[in-house]
Amino acid sequence: MTDITHITYLFDPLCGWCYGASATLEKLVARPDLDIRLAPTGLFAGTGARPMDDGFAAYAWTNDQRISRMTGQPFSEDYLRKVLGDRTRLFDSCLPTLALTAVALNAPHREFQALKAIQNARYVEGRDITDLAVLVRILRGLELNDAADQLANLDPRVIAAYQTRLDAARQEMRRFSASGVPALVVGTDDNRRIVQASALFGSMDMLIAGLKAA
Repeated sequence: MTDITHITYLFDPLCGWCYGASATLEKLVARPDLDIRLAPTGLFAGTGARPMDDGFAAYAWTNDQRISRMTGQPFSEDYLRKVLGDRTRLFDSCLPTLALTAVALNAPHREFQALKAIQNARYVEGRDITDLAVLVRILRGLELNDAADQLANLDPRVIAAYQTRLDAARQEMRRFSASGVPALVVGTDDNRRIVQASALFGSMDMLIAGLKAA
């Protein structure tokens, strides 16, 4: 029997580097010897949210181009114009994290698929994933209708689970002195260690070896 390596993926759906790592993460999720649990940190929710002003938009676009050069992930002109150019919305990951939490409650095996769809909607299609109606449509497009219904109604069970997940992920960040996301926590119970984000942007063979190391 194949030994299963348990991994907690610390991320935020508005994190450009997390989007940049998504192709690597997809390969990890597909491996039968790895068990990946998504752990949203709410890094850009609540007190981490901020206005999308000219200075922040310029900073984000410069950073996005660096991510694209390193990973090959696309950041479209629609994203630049419609998302970074929108001064009416906050840079706030609360609602997309609620959407993922609704999926986690109803179809946990499809949460990474939902994350990919939400990231693609933002960075490629230029859609506003801080808009509740947009997120509901994304989930319905994936036929995640129970999750979409709960999200549309801001079901108290989703809100409670959202807070529980954020609290747990933030505790992990504090425990391992993680300064940001993405990051991977490998192992279970007291036998856990952190793998820093840089490992997600290098050799897949080296990443797997690092994840499997005792």
